[in-house]
Amino acid sequence: MGIAVFGVALLILFFLGWRESIVVMLAIPSTLALTLLVFYLYGYTLNRITLFALIFSIGILVDDAIVVVENIVRHVRLPGASKKPLVKVALDAVDEVGNPTVLATWAVIAAILPMAFVGGLMGPYMRPIPVGASAAMVFSMLIAFTITPWAAMKVLKRRFMCEAELPEAERSALELEHAPDDWFTRLYHKIMDPLLAHASWRWIFLASIILLLLGSMSLVGLGWVKLKMLPFDNKSEFQIIINSPEGTSLETTAAVAREIAEAIKVEPEVDNYQVYAGAASPFNFNGLVRHYFARSGPYVADVQVNLLPKHHRKAQSHDIAKRIRPRVAEIARKHGVAAAVAEVPPGPPVLQTIVAEIYGPDDASRLALATRVKEILESTPDVVDVDWYVEDLQRKDHFVIDEEKAAINGITKGTISRALSMAVSGMSVDLLHQPEEQEDVNIVLEFPRALRSHAEDLLNIELRSERNPEAPLVPLRELVTIEEGQSERSIYHKNLKPVVYVTADVSGETESPAYALFDINKEIAKLKATDFGGVGDGIKLYHLNQPFSENEPSIKWDGEWHITLEVFRDLGLAFAIVLILIYMLMVGWFKDYITPLVVMAAIPFSLIGILPAHGMFGAFFTATSMIGFMAGAGIVVRNSIILVDFIELRMEHGLKLAEAVVEAGAIRFRPMLLTALAVVVGAAVILADPIFQGLAISLMFGEIASLLISRMAVPVIYYMVNRKNHP
Repeated sequence: MGIAVFGVALLILFFLGWRESIVVMLAIPSTLALTLLVFYLYGYTLNRITLFALIFSIGILVDDAIVVVENIVRHVRLPGASKKPLVKVALDAVDEVGNPTVLATWAVIAAILPMAFVGGLMGPYMRPIPVGASAAMVFSMLIAFTITPWAAMKVLKRRFMCEAELPEAERSALELEHAPDDWFTRLYHKIMDPLLAHASWRWIFLASIILLLLGSMSLVGLGWVKLKMLPFDNKSEFQIIINSPEGTSLETTAAVAREIAEAIKVEPEVDNYQVYAGAASPFNFNGLVRHYFARSGPYVADVQVNLLPKHHRKAQSHDIAKRIRPRVAEIARKHGVAAAVAEVPPGPPVLQTIVAEIYGPDDASRLALATRVKEILESTPDVVDVDWYVEDLQRKDHFVIDEEKAAINGITKGTISRALSMAVSGMSVDLLHQPEEQEDVNIVLEFPRALRSHAEDLLNIELRSERNPEAPLVPLRELVTIEEGQSERSIYHKNLKPVVYVTADVSGETESPAYALFDINKEIAKLKATDFGGVGDGIKLYHLNQPFSENEPSIKWDGEWHITLEVFRDLGLAFAIVLILIYMLMVGWFKDYITPLVVMAAIPFSLIGILPAHGMFGAFFTATSMIGFMAGAGIVVRNSIILVDFIELRMEHGLKLAEAVVEAGAIRFRPMLLTALAVVVGAAVILADPIFQGLAISLMFGEIASLLISRMAVPVIYYMVNRKNHP
């Protein structure tokens, strides 16, 4: 955050001068301190999300102060200003830009705040960003109207007095009422004058922008820009989850885990590892939903892999996981086990990247459909670590007591049951009290493992009647027979509906569940419901809602895909609310229904920079990218409001429509450029962060595209809409 503040400070110093930069810079610590107070009152801690919310706000919170300071300087240089008190001049300057600045600030808040109402798991995760940014904008506006004018009079007073002593001819050279006669203004006139003079040029210009916009959006359909909920983070650890077939001995499972550990320890980025066989590894973030901490049994194992610190390795944790996944899969196939490389999720934890919830009228139909879905997942490119929540059928031995023989020998059923229980699982007989131990030591009587490996061996146990200590010993073989059977599988339920889970991950070129599911759904569409206990034509697919009834076979896609749809749906609804709020604010200000549409026309133009930039950086378009686009939309509208308001102000001063449009664009370029560069500098700090890279790309390149395009497009559209009323 310090780098962002320092970068913005240098930018303001370069463009405004050291006195003006001091005035503007007063807004940053004041606004950040008040925003931290809001975080404290909300119960937020200083973490990665809240810090990035502050960094995200730095680029835009100085804009109000810049507008006020620049307008105060302009009013001081106007003819006749030397005859007024400096306080009066400052108040007039603030009053002139007050209403547009308030409107523009509320437009930015209206673009950001609805994101705080996003539901699902991602809502609480990202909520500090809209809360912090909205609070920062409100505080920056209040500071710009109170502290900034006071500081401008104190810091700039000496400069204003020096300029007031200049002759009127020299003072007129400082006047900012008209566009400066520099090379950029002349270039702007060369571009804009023909556009305004020829209708065909205007339509060609707008058609070119629309073609660029459509071409940028087509990058998503072509796959050059991929959609994903959140990109992969650079963590310092990952796990390898091993599931052997039920009934596998602990020694076999441990041997497989050690072989996998030996295969990955050769990676230079691996610092150390731990193997947990028969028990779960320590509780971590990944196990919140996947419940890895509850795993136990001789057929399960975890390999906890710890990597070198981030600054000691070049490769990110995801690249390392991709590199070792083929070796892990090869060892797993050789031993007939299921092994999954589980990375720490960058956002809310889910059961797995792809989760198929299988519903059906009975157990047999659910199992048959789950088997077919599992086969489809295994045959789909880039789908890895396929597994399901279905246990293998295991042999189950029932010890049946011959009650008549037991009665003849004076041995009760309870005696036989206790003997078998002690032989199989052991029995606590007493507590050992040791002075050096903090707790009592449990004394457990159990058979050696070699004598209880097979049910037949347990029948060699000999018992006698408890009532007659002199009675002969009777082997259990004479009193008990063994009946072989099969154990029942576990039945999972979700909202009281029986379900079978099939899980998978995505790796390789795709790495996004959206594109893998397109291929998977094509194969599922070929299945017939009648083959799985249904009466319809095909298998029904659900994405956001669970099936109402399990009478028909159906599949509900869950996992990361569910959260992706949920997040983009909620962000889309929030963006629709953003557009409505911004439109209502501008209708109230401009007293017109068409002008707000002209201002808002610049919003999609930022995609011309956002989407190609994601492709060039090889970055996913994620939820943070969408947040950056929405926040950038508020900034674009802010600049367009000030630009259109200045056009109307120049027309009130007597300029013709064409002259006012061109002059407003030339004069307002400097503050628009400064705002865009401040956003770019502030967002550049988080460009290297894997999670918030999309946010930075959207803000930086969206602002650059809007600066270059909207500065010409908005005046042209405004001219085309109003030229009949203002010839």
